[in-house]
Parts: sequence; structure tokens; C-alpha cells
Amino acid sequence: MAPSDIEEKGREFFAADSFARENGLELVAVSPGRATVSMRVAVRHRNSHGTVHGGALFTLADGAFALASNSHGIDATAINAHITYMTAAKDGVLTAEAEEFALNPKLASYTVTITDEEGRKIAIFQGMVYRRTPRP
Repeated sequence: MAPSDIEEKGREFFAADSFARENGLELVAVSPGRATVSMRVAVRHRNSHGTVHGGALFTLADGAFALASNSHGIDATAINAHITYMTAAKDGVLTAEAEEFALNPKLASYTVTITDEEGRKIAIFQGMVYRRTPRP
């Protein structure tokens, strides 16, 4: 697939994700095995401590993970995901960058790093997908 096709398919895929849209996620970039998604922190993203809720951070990371893992034109579905929170975030724009770590016909692994506007690492997410690769 040409890079422009991957970008177009990624935008279509992301536009169909109503949960991501409802949570304020925005697609920044997508390429083979990679994706960047951002989220401007709003009141709805905060927990009772006034910091960004862990579920909002997970949603942000998961959005980038989904885009990166589906960027090869093969349906991919998460089978495992884990997040580690490094520090709290309160406001501004958070960015999740997903990068493919390993890829084979049936499984692929990704690491997603969430950073704030100053480049501080907020969380690190790791996920694995099952790829619905057609059989020959």
C-alpha cells in the first residue's frame, strides 16, 4: 500500500471510531506500523484528584495502538494491553506515539508512549494484536 493510501485508510478507520471521537482524540499521523494521536485535556478527562484519569490515558494510547496495528491493511484486534503510568498530567495537549515492536502473520506487538507538551513521559503502553491474515 502506498503511504497516501495508508494515511487515507487510517483516517477512515479513525473516523469510524465514535468512542475516540467522543473522548476528544485527534489523529495526527499514521504510517506502516506507526501512529500518533493527540488529546487536548478537558474537564471530562480529569479524575477526583484533578489529574487526567487513567482511563483517559489508556483510551489515548489505545487509539494510537489501534491505528498502528491496523495500518497494514489487515484487520487486527487487541488480545493484550498493559499501561504503566509514569507521572500525572493536568492540562494541555497529550500525544500518544505508537511504534511496532514485532510483526508476524498472526501476531504483532506495539509500544505506545504518551508525552505532554514539554516532552515528559506520562505513560507507557504495550499491546499485542491478533492479525486476521487471510490463509493462502
